[in-house]
Amino acid sequence: MRNPYDILGVSKTATEEEIKRAYRKLAKRLHPDANKHDPKAASRFAELNAAYEILGDARKRQAFDRGEIDAEGKPRFQGFEGFSARPGGFSPGGMHFESFSFGPDGFQRSSRGSGFGTGPFEDLLRGMFGGAARGARGFGGTFEAEDFAETATGQDLQAAITITLPEAARGTTARVHLPTGKEVDVKIPAGIASGQTIRLKGQGWPSARGKAGDALITVNVAPHPLFKPDGSDLRLDLPVTLYEAVLGGKVRVPTLDGAVELAIPPGTSSGRTFRLRGKGLKTKGGVGDLLATVRIVLPPGSDDDLKALMKIWRDKKPYDPRGHLG
Repeated sequence: MRNPYDILGVSKTATEEEIKRAYRKLAKRLHPDANKHDPKAASRFAELNAAYEILGDARKRQAFDRGEIDAEGKPRFQGFEGFSARPGGFSPGGMHFESFSFGPDGFQRSSRGSGFGTGPFEDLLRGMFGGAARGARGFGGTFEAEDFAETATGQDLQAAITITLPEAARGTTARVHLPTGKEVDVKIPAGIASGQTIRLKGQGWPSARGKAGDALITVNVAPHPLFKPDGSDLRLDLPVTLYEAVLGGKVRVPTLDGAVELAIPPGTSSGRTFRLRGKGLKTKGGVGDLLATVRIVLPPGSDDDLKALMKIWRDKKPYDPRGHLG
């Protein structure tokens, strides 16, 4: 770890107030909340906290200046006055030595010795953020900053992913790039609707002192050229010829599982909807249906025979489909 004076940007003759001011300024600038898109922000913030843990406490600072402890708060050597033998290390004058590291679980600290009591880190953060002691583990004491709780658990992050309608219907695994720079595989359950969110535990912004937050992945389902989701159902416009509508017949209907045949009864009007059960989307409550709505399509181009037939039909068998409209 670097020299704590260098980390805080102060001289060895700096006063206690100058050290506090330097820490406040850097803490606001380096806090992970202010650098949400910087994956190294949490480690820099952890380093800053460790430096202030040394220089913000008069006894630890003196011990560091005398060369009794290093930048991580560990004893440099044994045998001088004030040291008492303890398993795993020595504690000068009953001092509490701590070391800090940053890993997958956030900011970690290990300690030896009896401790100084409540450390300067807690006192300063209480002053900066209006925190109150609430029993959370702190540096040498117990507190939890009311407005600084993110340091205990990292913040959640937001990300989005787009999948196809067949993928949403069957379920899939997709890779998403997180703002932290990581790429993770997301298991998407069958039947997910566009706009729903999947929570990935521990994949959010790292914390300076605890576990990382969660990643909230919003799933967007891309529009499909044929099908339109309607809850657990799917809607489809089904083109049919004029003679199929008049005479009836079997037509092929596409579904997400492959085409099926649908019997169109004679005299089917455009706009009539047929329900194909079980051909919709899977949900927790079951499987939806496919709703196929008939759209009568005339042949392309001009057809003189069709025109002549329609004129005869108009003159001999006129009818008014809009009579009910008034």
